[in-house]
Amino acid sequence: MQKNDALSAHLDDLRAALALLTRLPLPDAPLRGARAVWAYPLAGVVVGLIAGLVGLIAHWGGLPSALAALAALAVQVIITGAMHEDGLADSADGLWGAWTRAKRLEIMKDSHMGAFGVIALFLALAARWAALWVLFQMGGGWALAAIVTAAAVSRAAMPLVMWALPHARASGLSHGIGRPDARTCAVAAGIAAVIALVLVGWSVFGVVIWAALTTVAVGWIAKDKIGGQTGDILGATQQLVEIAVLLSIIA
Repeated sequence: MQKNDALSAHLDDLRAALALLTRLPLPDAPLRGARAVWAYPLAGVVVGLIAGLVGLIAHWGGLPSALAALAALAVQVIITGAMHEDGLADSADGLWGAWTRAKRLEIMKDSHMGAFGVIALFLALAARWAALWVLFQMGGGWALAAIVTAAAVSRAAMPLVMWALPHARASGLSHGIGRPDARTCAVAAGIAAVIALVLVGWSVFGVVIWAALTTVAVGWIAKDKIGGQTGDILGATQQLVEIAVLLSIIA
């Protein structure tokens, strides 16, 4: 009975992670809060697998590598509802668009996009597309493995930022989820590392190093400029770590 209860709790965590991080049509997920963050890399596997398979089918169907990469990228954006891209744009606008903590947080909450946000979003999408283009030129199977790896590892980075930094504001998506404990974050990181090892082999060392450095850099900037993390900062973390992982694989 206890094993069944534990399995049910794990499945609830996975459903909660998918419901939060994707726009996939799922049954109503239970509210699991910070307990479910260990499943974020598994949600990334689902996103990466769907996107990668679409790109792989397009590649096998005769489309050029550039268009196969574009298809995979578009599917990722659609599945997630561009929530991470939106977080990156809002973070760029807020962190570099004002001089005070309060004003930065105010800008990040504004739905309008400024110049910093537009530039950051354009550069991030271009970097992801270019990396996927190169990966599909290297081989469809390798591209699929890299896409799934990057999706999983980048989503394992978010719980680490949630754990390491306090909430920058007293409301919002991240605040509503809560702060996970170190053990839950370690489980997420461990799952992502195993996924990366299985899929990209010895490239896992570069993946882990660049993912860690990027996560630390984003966390340091967020701490310095707004005193903590928000949902937008988590979205920016996911985007930048994904780019770092993809580039580390093709380097």
